[in-house]
Amino acid sequence: MKDPYAVLGVSKDATDQEIKDAYRELARKYHPDNYADNPLSDLASEKMKEINDAYDEIMNGRRSGKGKKKAGGYANSNSAFPEVRSLISQGRYEQAQEVLDGVPVESRNAEWYFLNGTVLFRRGWFDQAYTSFATACRMEPGNPEYRDALNRAQAQSRGQYNPYNRSYGAAGGCNSCDVCQGLICADCCCECMGGDLISCC
Repeated sequence: MKDPYAVLGVSKDATDQEIKDAYRELARKYHPDNYADNPLSDLASEKMKEINDAYDEIMNGRRSGKGKKKAGGYANSNSAFPEVRSLISQGRYEQAQEVLDGVPVESRNAEWYFLNGTVLFRRGWFDQAYTSFATACRMEPGNPEYRDALNRAQAQSRGQYNPYNRSYGAAGGCNSCDVCQGLICADCCCECMGGDLISCC
């Protein structure tokens, strides 16, 4: 594999922030969305994968202590959050969790718990996500983003959350399961009366 620092165009002495800046610049340039319906789309996808792999290799190595550069590290948890949000938006939940886990416990604030809950929720771990969202809301009760996430997790745990239905959890709502159950009940009633659903209707 190529030298990951060479792929990103930075020196091995670069700070974490310089590496992030180089990664973001290359990601903007080679993102597949920029090459839709373009003969170069396959090359752009390969280049984007190479950039992602190089960035992951460098950052994972630094988090584990190999070639770690203290400047731009995560002593202040807030500096990690833009990266976590970016990883979540790309669907890279394991990497986002790794960054969050690298934040010292004493530096974990409401946003940390919100982002942790978001990663857990996207990975399908709804109970743990609810706990993280609840902690974020306790720490910052007036934050609407955290409150909305808590409500979604709560609705999911009750089986009411449907991301494609904006009115999930509304009283008197009806979904396809309700319709099927109604038809089955109607069919049973008609059969008990000696007919079938078609003749009864």
